[in-house]
Amino acid sequence: MSIITAVNLSKSYEPVEIFSGISLSIPHSARIAIVGSNGIGKTTLLRVLVGLEEPSGGIIQRAKGFQIGYLPQEALLSGTHTVWEECLGAIRNLLDQEAELRRMEGQMGDANLETDILTQYGRLQAAFEDAGGYTYETRIRQTMTGLGFDPSDFHRPIPHLSGGQRTRLVLARLLLSNPDLLILDEPTNHLDIQAVEWLEGTLKEWKGSTVIVSHDRYFLDRVVDHIWEMRSGGMELYRGNYSAYVQQREERWELRRQIYDSEMERLLKELDYIKKNISGQNVSQAKGRLRRVSREVQAIEQLGFETVTKKKWLDISSQATISEHTMGVEEVEKRVKSLRGPTNRPPHLHLNLKASNRSGDLVLRTEGVIIGYADEGRPLFSTPDLLLKRGECAAVIGPNGAGKTTFLKTLLEQIPPLQGRVLLGASLHIGYFAQAHEGLNPEKTLVEEIDSIAPNLLLGEVRQYLSRYLFFGEDVFRKVGTLSGGERGRLALAKLGLLKANLLLLDEPTNHLDIPSQEILQEVLSEYSGTILLVSHDRYLIDALGTQIWEIIPDRSSLMVFEGTYSQYRAELEVKKAAAVEEERLRQPVIVQKTRTSQLSVDERRRRMRLKEVEELISTLETRLETLSKRLETPPTDPGKVNKLGSEYVQVQKDLDDLFQEWELLST
Repeated sequence: MSIITAVNLSKSYEPVEIFSGISLSIPHSARIAIVGSNGIGKTTLLRVLVGLEEPSGGIIQRAKGFQIGYLPQEALLSGTHTVWEECLGAIRNLLDQEAELRRMEGQMGDANLETDILTQYGRLQAAFEDAGGYTYETRIRQTMTGLGFDPSDFHRPIPHLSGGQRTRLVLARLLLSNPDLLILDEPTNHLDIQAVEWLEGTLKEWKGSTVIVSHDRYFLDRVVDHIWEMRSGGMELYRGNYSAYVQQREERWELRRQIYDSEMERLLKELDYIKKNISGQNVSQAKGRLRRVSREVQAIEQLGFETVTKKKWLDISSQATISEHTMGVEEVEKRVKSLRGPTNRPPHLHLNLKASNRSGDLVLRTEGVIIGYADEGRPLFSTPDLLLKRGECAAVIGPNGAGKTTFLKTLLEQIPPLQGRVLLGASLHIGYFAQAHEGLNPEKTLVEEIDSIAPNLLLGEVRQYLSRYLFFGEDVFRKVGTLSGGERGRLALAKLGLLKANLLLLDEPTNHLDIPSQEILQEVLSEYSGTILLVSHDRYLIDALGTQIWEIIPDRSSLMVFEGTYSQYRAELEVKKAAAVEEERLRQPVIVQKTRTSQLSVDERRRRMRLKEVEELISTLETRLETLSKRLETPPTDPGKVNKLGSEYVQVQKDLDDLFQEWELLST
């Protein structure tokens, strides 16, 4: 049984249709990502699935008894309670169980209570333990720390949190509440790489189902096993992670192109036969073919090549409106030649990033540089002597607030280093893409922004250029201040493309870009002949472009350099981590062996002797616990004796728990 099932869903805000023709089923243990271009309706679909909005058409069914947790892009939290109290609200059932256990413990000595109180207590205690009742504080701390909260934040009131912190807190509460289905809209927003990697590990071990909308391709590669692509007119399903989806999508696009070419060739041959025979001896056969082609053209115009070639004519007739009137040869030929090819490819950016001239081989060098602001009185981090050569791409990574943007501005000589010096190479023409798009004037129109870079372009040329970045019609006269984050990012890229720079400093260039736009940007940057210094949380982009990894490590107040790709860097870190764990495991036995060679065998004998003792004690206490249970089923009339039996029962149970913990350690 699926948790959510939907058939032919549609949603519109009159007169605009957001999506239509969506059918889906979310099974147990699903790992699904929904992708598609911006504006296609992904967030609206999630809200419909959750029940926050009603569909305009279609049927949606949600299985009863299943808990659904939803994370919106911008979470709203109210109240004056603290971060810790908000997390406790996610486990209210555990807190209620804990309170009930305490109440029952206080009443165990009351002779007037029913005799099955201990049985009820045992059942509730087992359920409490199975649900994580004895570890919930640890889980809260682990979840909060994993999502980037400092322990000093735990007792901060919610009104003192930023918007990003509130969204992370809602995500923490959702994970702690352990719903059957997690629906997450851009969960990696406001998370740095460390927090995203923690979330990846958590979701991979998640026992429930997950449906995720995300632009983080690396994240999708590691978390999901199905991709649902929303496009105009419906949804297309793919098996596998993001990389598998890209490969399958290319194969399907190529198949559709082949179908189009094959059908066009067939239709044109049919027309050629009709024109040759419409006035000859085979006129009846030619007219019959003309009727058939006329109907086919109408069906293709309405349903598309792929649908018509896959379905029987009876099915097509029920979906398409076919005129009984047969068109003339000229009309049919005209409409055949105007048939459009496959239209499922989303519109994408036509980026053009080319270097106007070649820089020197040495692009950037630093000597003893320390990054920071003089008026703050403390450095952010120090760097080793860095070297960046022409054609390389150095990817700068690190947690939020580590100083990545400050580092870029220091290299641009907008901020002086606290110590050391930055040396830029010869013949450099620098292009800077700022994360906050500071180079855009909110009072200017798009045309005016382009004119500030290329004043010699005519208005028609500016409009044509902006259309390559998906700005059409009257949009080119909008003011920058009215643009969304994604639109501002596209405009900044458009300006960058006109600079013809041979050194690009890019600060989070994929922020607010949908996946198709990210793919185009990655393709263009991979073919770029200049040098790139990239600050990004987009690990997919980093892995594709980076020839060096520069990681800022705040705990050490330093920057670490790795020569290689991001995947190679992560693999080396995993090897080092495993080696450190193994070294820690082996350290104590090595020390013991140096002090006394026979100590290991002595310790092993002691462990086995103690293990046998513990097992005998457990058997004795279990027998005693069973005896106490039988005596409490028919308790004595003296309340004092009943109270004594209850206290002994609780103590024996506690001793048993302690022995079981010791037994587990000794067995390991």
